[in-house]
Amino acid sequence: QVELMESGGGLVQAGGSLTLSCAASGSIVGINTRAWYRQAPGKQRELVAQITSGGITGYSGSVKGRFTISRDSAKNTVYLQMNSLKPEDTAVYYCRHGLLSGRAYWGQGTQVTVSS
Repeated sequence: QVELMESGGGLVQAGGSLTLSCAASGSIVGINTRAWYRQAPGKQRELVAQITSGGITGYSGSVKGRFTISRDSAKNTVYLQMNSLKPEDTAVYYCRHGLLSGRAYWGQGTQVTVSS
């Protein structure tokens, strides 16, 4: 049984920083991408950042230059360093592991709230 567990969310003032972690329990074979998504109230879930198995990263335009995705393969963990946070970054953040087979695993989400 594979589970993804996010942590690190919370309340922060605008301009502040948070680091989210996503730890995978169990062995996952054939990971293609690790990614962070977010969903704000009343909005669709959107891709924030992703990192491929080869280490190539990509970011949405709204977070590029402020957020950094990284991974620690030995710890089976992916991180999202978020700097210069804005109120519009407020959302539930989800971790996703996409496999080469097309299957995907999702975490349960962690709330990030940025106050102005």
